[in-house]
Amino acid sequence: MKTINFITFQLKIILLGIALFCSQTIFSQEEKNSELYKTIMSRDSLLFNVGFNTCDISQFENLYSDQFEFYHDKDGTSNKTEFLQSFKNGLCGSPATYKCRRELVDGSTKIFPMYKKGVLYAAIQTGIHQFYENVAAKNEPLKPENEKLVGKARFTHVWVLENNVWRLKRSLSYDHNAVNEAEKTTLFDNEQETEKWLKENNIPTLGLGIISEGKLKQIKVYGELKKGITAPYNTIWNVASLTKPVTAIVALKLVSQGKWDLDEPLYKYWTDPDIANDPNHKLLTTRIVLSHQTGFPNWRYMNKSGKLDFKFKPGTQYQYSGEGMEYLRKALEKKFHKTLNQLASELIFEPLKMNDTQYIWNDKVDISRYAINYDKNGNAYEPVKNKTANAADDLLTTIQDYGTFLCSVMNGDGLSKKVYEEMNRHQVKQTKADKYFGLGFEIYDLGNENYALSHGGADQGVQTLFFLFPKTKQGLIIFTNVDDGYKVYTKLMEHFLGENGKKLIEIETKR
Repeated sequence: MKTINFITFQLKIILLGIALFCSQTIFSQEEKNSELYKTIMSRDSLLFNVGFNTCDISQFENLYSDQFEFYHDKDGTSNKTEFLQSFKNGLCGSPATYKCRRELVDGSTKIFPMYKKGVLYAAIQTGIHQFYENVAAKNEPLKPENEKLVGKARFTHVWVLENNVWRLKRSLSYDHNAVNEAEKTTLFDNEQETEKWLKENNIPTLGLGIISEGKLKQIKVYGELKKGITAPYNTIWNVASLTKPVTAIVALKLVSQGKWDLDEPLYKYWTDPDIANDPNHKLLTTRIVLSHQTGFPNWRYMNKSGKLDFKFKPGTQYQYSGEGMEYLRKALEKKFHKTLNQLASELIFEPLKMNDTQYIWNDKVDISRYAINYDKNGNAYEPVKNKTANAADDLLTTIQDYGTFLCSVMNGDGLSKKVYEEMNRHQVKQTKADKYFGLGFEIYDLGNENYALSHGGADQGVQTLFFLFPKTKQGLIIFTNVDDGYKVYTKLMEHFLGENGKKLIEIETKR
């Protein structure tokens, strides 16, 4: 078989990409729930999990096109016959014994459809895979402890439809890198290592949402809901103060619709009896509440009197306050004659299909999926079962729902241009350098016009956090269900956010 020159092949791919781009219809990356995505991933699984990883050539040789060509950045090119022979005699030896296992890195796969005159004829699959070497004695059964991670590489596969059967026609394997000692213990690419690390840190359950290109691309949930019960991907969490950004967006959407005013005094709709005789209450506005400049304590019960008061004149400085958010809730409910949960359902939850999200605990909550909250000694707390919405605390949600919400926020859905800009503007400086509050969100100034929107949550048995990067359309969501869940933040931020994560940590650790 004649081997196509590699440069020529690359040129064809480039020209094909240009042709598609210039055509009237543009076909983008496949969503994970599409039939094409599922089909290609099924073929990938057959190729590697059933065939390659077991050294059973009979199980996967028919997945290759007769015109198959393999391009390797270290070993050159080969056709189907040469490739299968090399696999049989090299990786598997004779007789066939397991020597190497391929594992696809979670979330690395992208699949793009290829059309000719509107008819699907091929698909391009890209991704990252890593390889484990068997170090067990000859004929000894393979066990996780008998293999080691030895390398990573990127790949591009061209799948074609041949007589209505998907077969692999081109395979490019490149950017091969040996794994150094530090990388061999890298977490989060290996589920077993991650679970082990969580147990070492006494984290019962961890939920992660990874956002890229403005979309929630990955959901990872580790650990157990309770002893012996694995936490599902749609685990329900109490996210503590991550409630506040949702309340903020309710108000900002109403402002965008012209039904509410950022700078209208709230006393027109609500005045708390504790401060009715203090003239400062007439200075309170939605802008001041959402930027935490009310002058209120976090909660009134922290005062010796147990009553609400002002610590400073509203609008003059920053002080984080849940009371401010509750003040806003009561004003909104008085104005619109609806509960906050009803307003949020109409403006956010229902349009975004956030079916597992609400401010209150009722029969809709699937208790079998709820992440029980724990102290650092493993003792369980009783769930908080609000019957009335708290604008600042105790929202119930999933990684899927909250990630969908954050993507909507980052993309400015339902917000006017002016309101979106105000949300992202430095409304007030916090106590740390390069850290500010916008409207409902903390803002980290990362330099070079890059910034992050963020919010954290902390309650009994709850530690939650997220970061959004509007410039690059990326983000990270972290949910834990234990008092000291914050101790895993640093590793997670460094791994998933890279240099941005390091900058955020640097800002937080500055005196």
